[in-house]
Amino acid sequence: MDHFLYRNGALHAEDVPLAEIAAAVGTPFYCYSTATLTRHFRLFDEALDGMDHLVCYAMKAASNLAILRVLADLGAGMDVVSGGEYARARAAGVPGDRIVFSGVGKTRDEMHMALTGGIRQFNVESEPELQALSEVALSLGVVAPITVRVNPDVDAKTHAKIATGKSENKFGIPIARARAVYAHAARLPGIKVVGIDVHIGSQLTDLAPFRAAYRKVAELTAQLRADGHTITRLDLGGGLGIPYARDNSAPPLPLEYGAMIREELGHLGCEIEIEPGRLIAGNAGLMVSQVIYVKSGEDRDFLILDGAMNDLIRPAMYDAWHDIVPVIEPAPGAEQHVYDVVGPVCESGDTFARGRALPPLAQGDLVAFRSAGAYGAVMSSEYNTRPLIPEVLVKGDQFAVIRRRPTFDEMLNRDTIPEWL
Repeated sequence: MDHFLYRNGALHAEDVPLAEIAAAVGTPFYCYSTATLTRHFRLFDEALDGMDHLVCYAMKAASNLAILRVLADLGAGMDVVSGGEYARARAAGVPGDRIVFSGVGKTRDEMHMALTGGIRQFNVESEPELQALSEVALSLGVVAPITVRVNPDVDAKTHAKIATGKSENKFGIPIARARAVYAHAARLPGIKVVGIDVHIGSQLTDLAPFRAAYRKVAELTAQLRADGHTITRLDLGGGLGIPYARDNSAPPLPLEYGAMIREELGHLGCEIEIEPGRLIAGNAGLMVSQVIYVKSGEDRDFLILDGAMNDLIRPAMYDAWHDIVPVIEPAPGAEQHVYDVVGPVCESGDTFARGRALPPLAQGDLVAFRSAGAYGAVMSSEYNTRPLIPEVLVKGDQFAVIRRRPTFDEMLNRDTIPEWL
């Protein structure tokens, strides 16, 4: 469910017409719904009600400070994967004891930043990282709390580029080697073991891979406790999918996910951490774009938009589907026209959809890309010297620009020409 609905023939974000935002900020732009962000966070929080838990939002999905503040005020923790994301979380008011630091390539500078600024735990992904973290902690006179991310070799049945739990993926330590790695961690003076971490991929639409991975985590927990380790926390990652196309079968609900966690891990007495990102932010955001031209080709018609692959790269990168809808509601039973929906970037890959049936559209019409809140703005770039597009947050009948579009002068002034040129 989201809060983007047609009212009186016009698509609204909560109580604000999207056309009104377009007139104020120009197109293209991203628009987020506070009500949807809030609802989706609470669904996860309520799914684990009665268990000791923390919902850590995976910031890589959408990391604007305003979005983080909305979630932080609801009690969310944050899952960060870089020093920059850590700085964003702290700037949004998230205390260090609600931040977990994931990622395969943490640098010593990032470790230093988190240890001095406050951290809940590091999710360690390799033995060299474990050694480096111990040395940084010792240099600061502190102890670093850690989980080890184990790779359970479970096929998440998702897109190859977002699968993380198989043996050939770069993430985590093979679960077969976990006991040896934990024994090594226990011997390091700057390290304190607190739990286990696992994350098998993104956009999962079936609970079976989660269940398989969590059963392996439960078995490992018993083994590690028998080895003398104190395992009080299980970080289960994220990955629950969203329905990008309206005709897709619905992925499991957070309530069903929470029930499965209770079944598989509830008997262990551990605090549960989960790291949802896509399901919280995905359907909470749209990208709105304007039709520049309708072009007739040899055997197809092209809908050329002012939004491009640098603004929303998921279709080019993953062949991802986004529902595309007109901002002005079509009449009931309106005829459909087939278009290739493309952007203006000089790449054939700048294609959002091929052979997409839409109501007839004309130059100047507005369209909205649904389910664009996750991995949209955060993955955008200035390719072709196209400015990053605005982000807008709506709450009820109010809206605010939470990232403005830079001017060309601002973009150019970031470059420096050497004196010798």
